[in-house]
Amino acid sequence: MSLQVEKITRDDQLKSAFWIREQVFVLEQKVDPKSEYDEFESQSVHFLACLDDKPAGAARWRLTPKGVKLERFAVLEEARGKGVGQALVVEVLKDIKSNAKANGKVIYLHSQLSAVPLYLKFGFEKVGDIFEECNIMHYKMQLA
Repeated sequence: MSLQVEKITRDDQLKSAFWIREQVFVLEQKVDPKSEYDEFESQSVHFLACLDDKPAGAARWRLTPKGVKLERFAVLEEARGKGVGQALVVEVLKDIKSNAKANGKVIYLHSQLSAVPLYLKFGFEKVGDIFEECNIMHYKMQLA
């Protein structure tokens, strides 16, 4: 099994990432497509994870007034439990650390409850109370 995560630089990669997000968020989790795709797509840094050369996961990060926000982490159902989510977090954090504009900024995300244990492994901590976003319960988490 080979697992690779790349920063997206081509349209075909971005289409694959959007397809993964469609499968996971829109079809599986019933998120409204209007909420899934937003005005921040073009200003975000996107990533694609491939398992045995097949698209398996996607993620993005972007600068916000509050810091650096990790978003849209999605792994296809058949690829879960194979390290795809962890590999995405590793590469996204590595990219953020190498980005001068992100230096010194708070790194945070909104985690679905099922993903909280993943982010805890990387040093994120829950901040505040549980909340609902797109009909799914989340915690805001921040890198300690």
